[in-house]
Parts: sequence; structure tokens; C-alpha cells
Amino acid sequence: MNDFASPVTQHTLVSEAIEGCTVQPVILAGGSGTRLWPLSREQSPKQLISLFGDESLLEATVHRLERLFAGDRKTQAGPRFERAAPIVVCGDDLHLATLDRLQRCGGAPRILLEPAPRNTAPALTLAALAARADAPDGTDPVLIVVPADHLIADNGAFVAALAQAVSHAAQGAIVTLGVPPEQPETGYGYIRIGAPVGLNGARSIDGFVEKPDRELAGRYVASGEYWWNSGMFVVRASVWLAAIARCRPMIASVCEESFARASFDSTGARRLDRAAFAACPSDSIDYAVMEQIGSEARLPGVVVPLVAGWSDVGAWDAVWQASEKDAEGNVARGRVLFEGSSDSFAHSDGRLVACVGVTGVVVIETADAVLVAAKDRVQEVRSIVSRLKAERGAEIHEHRKVQRPWGCYDSIDRGERFQVKRIVVKPGGRLSLQMHHHRAEHWVVVRGTARVTRGDESFLLSENESTYIPLGVTHRLENPGKTPLEIIEVQSGSYLGEDDIVRFDDQYGRAQESGSKREGAASQ
Repeated sequence: MNDFASPVTQHTLVSEAIEGCTVQPVILAGGSGTRLWPLSREQSPKQLISLFGDESLLEATVHRLERLFAGDRKTQAGPRFERAAPIVVCGDDLHLATLDRLQRCGGAPRILLEPAPRNTAPALTLAALAARADAPDGTDPVLIVVPADHLIADNGAFVAALAQAVSHAAQGAIVTLGVPPEQPETGYGYIRIGAPVGLNGARSIDGFVEKPDRELAGRYVASGEYWWNSGMFVVRASVWLAAIARCRPMIASVCEESFARASFDSTGARRLDRAAFAACPSDSIDYAVMEQIGSEARLPGVVVPLVAGWSDVGAWDAVWQASEKDAEGNVARGRVLFEGSSDSFAHSDGRLVACVGVTGVVVIETADAVLVAAKDRVQEVRSIVSRLKAERGAEIHEHRKVQRPWGCYDSIDRGERFQVKRIVVKPGGRLSLQMHHHRAEHWVVVRGTARVTRGDESFLLSENESTYIPLGVTHRLENPGKTPLEIIEVQSGSYLGEDDIVRFDDQYGRAQESGSKREGAASQ
């Protein structure tokens, strides 16, 4: 399986390989997107926000992969494949936000929860174990591994490249998609390409190289021997598991143990064993395996060209580059006015942003933070995030307005002994049954109908009606109606910290997580 055919016989073998192949999409959704702060936060990272249109990058990725299974069985790109729900790997702390985005896409999401971030090599190893465990007996699926936060302009070209990559992976190769560079780029890693493999532009992999400086990137592009590393891979599950066991045996053994001890929660997500996974080293796919391909004969590597308008959307200049611009090269999102300005990007989450006489500037407005940066220095936003993290700034964690599977809440005011939140609950939405030790709550219904559980009572509240939840009393808020429920919640007490919560029942499997420091009453 590791020996490649000559170009003369390649086309026939490719068709045969695809015909008998089962593919399993894998979406790696653990990124943080720090360079897209303040729109991207720890609890609302790049893949979960809407940068282009109404859907998040994660939703766009799911829909893009669905094209593998849609339409005619035969196209010029090769056969379509049997439908398979993607395996989505994400951190435990992003479970519900990720679940919410996936549910918008329809179907039954298959979520694999990592207890702690350990980079992409363990994530792919766990996905390979899950793919083998869930596949029919004897099936060795080809994994199509893509990040959740990339942009592809030409979905048809993307699907064609994947079909070609599957044909090589079916024969035992570890395949990556490489992007022929359009200009020197210091934000990407590069792949040194080797001899042609087959008839459609694929090449052997001579090596992976780190992100270069500007001068070296220019030499790479001028040579024609280097492609951008897209971070997308196609490989049989068994081939990856053998490769990681050979190159990083500690990662392989820890992932096997934590996966063997995994359990399913009430949402259907597979939770890895936290104690076992704690010993897992952190490493990327590139470092762990791909950089060994040039020197390890037992790791055959192929790179397939991807010419599809790809971007990793790594920073605000990339968002500007990928967006439709006005005659002066400006991009406006939300309430934005440009006057005498050019080549700039401005985003408003609510307030009016007016840009006068500026060139090459990025302005990002959110409810609790504003970024102003030179467009050619947006990579340095990560330094601001590092400083905020060191200062424990709340602005790196989550937005003032927080999305939840049941709806959302907006922390509109706060003082020493009070906090005010606007809560919107979707039709049929239900928060957890919970209690607080240090605060009481006052609820006023401003729109819709609320079903309130308070101790042993259960009653309905209509618009302009209110209730009081005393300290230490169990309570729950539900929306039994067919329109959104909107309430104003006023918290009052000696301590208003987000860790003052005890859950007794929760449809999202969080009753065992009482004392969470990341979600308060309104977030349940």
C-alpha cells in the first residue's frame, strides 16, 4: 500500500481506490484566533464567529464538506462518497457553543471533547480512534482533516482537490493540500515539493519548513519549489495511527488510554478521560509526523495542489483581503462611515464608527473593547492579548453578549453589589435548575411568556410581570412559547462571581459541573 504506481497506471488505480473508499470528515475546532481579538475571544473563538455573512466559519466548513456527498455520483473530480457526519474535535469549555453552531447545520453532530488543549496531533489521533471505533467491522476510513476556521472561495475546486487527495490516501499515503503561493507570506508554513505523483499536479513531499522571514519567503516563491501549508490532511485512519505510534509513541499511548476510558454525555458528545489525557504531550501534526516525511521512507507523503481562494483568515489584514471592497479599497461591517479614507477595514458591533482621512487602518468596535491598528501590523494583536491575559483582563475571555444553545444574554450594567443582564431564551429553550449561595435575582418579563420554577412552585409570567428569586432557592427559567422570551435580570448580593452556582438538572450535561467559574446564572 505504501508503493506508488507509475504515471502510466496511476489513473486506473486512482479510480479503483476511490470506488471502494469510505471517507470520514474530521473538523479540528480547537483554535483560539487570538489575532482576531477583540471579535474573537477565548469563549467565542474565530471558528464560532461570523466574519463573512451570517454563518460562522465552523458552519461554512460543515456545509463545504457536505459537497463531497452531494449531487451526482460521478463528476470530473471523481466519485462522490457515502454520507458521513463529521467528527468535530473541540475543547470541553467550547462544547456548548460548538454544539449550537453544529445544530444550526442540521444532522446529528459527532463531538469529541478534549479535557485540555494539546494541539492538532493528539486531536487527529483521537479522531482516528473514533473513526475506527465507529466504523463497520473491518472498515479503515480515509480521514479528511480540516481546520474549522479557514476560508475557501471556490468550493468546487476544493472538493475536486479532496477527491484527488483521497485517491492517494487510499493507497497508503499521508496527503496534505498545498497552496501554490501568490506572493511572499510570512504568516504561513511552507511545503518543499518534490517529483510529480500521477497526472493531476500532485507532488511528493520533500519537507516541511517553518514560517520564514520576508526575504526567505520571497526566495521560496521565486523558486517555484515551495507551496503554502494549508493545514489540511487526508490519510487512512490506520496509516495515521501507525505514523503517530512510530513518531510520537507517548501521544499514541495516552490517546488510546483516554479514548478507551471515554464516556458519552447527555448531548451525545464523547468525553475523553480527563485523568488519562492529562499526561498527553502537546504537539502539532506538522511537528509530530509531517516533518519526518522527507527522511522516513515508511512515511510516504503526497501534496495535492489547492487553487481555490484559500485563506487561514489568521489576522485582520486577511479578513480585509478576502472581503468585497469599495472603490477606495475600504471594507465596512456594521454601522461604519468612511470619509477621505482608503485601504481600511472597520467593524462595528453596535456603535457608529466614523473613519476620516485614514489609510491602511483596522478598527474593530465591540461592546467592551475597541481595537485600532495599522493594517500592516495586525499580527501584533496577539501581544495585546498576551498582556491582557497577564493582567487577567475580562476582555479576552468572552463578549459582553454571550451566545448559548438556549439563547443569549447581555451583561448591560454592573456595580459593587448588583449586576443587570438582558436574557433572551429561544422558543422551547430551558436553562438549568440551579441555586446561588450569595445572590438573589429579580426577573422582569419584557417580551413573551416565561415558565418559572421557584422552589416547589411552577408558574407562568407574561409581559410586564415580574418575580423574585431569593438567595438559596432552586430555580429555573423556560420559554414554553413560540416566540423569543426576553427578560431583564437584576442580581443583588454580597458576591456576584460567576462561580456562585450549583446545578441540579441540566439538559446539556453540566449538573456535575457545579461551581463553574465561567458561566453565571444567566448563562445556564
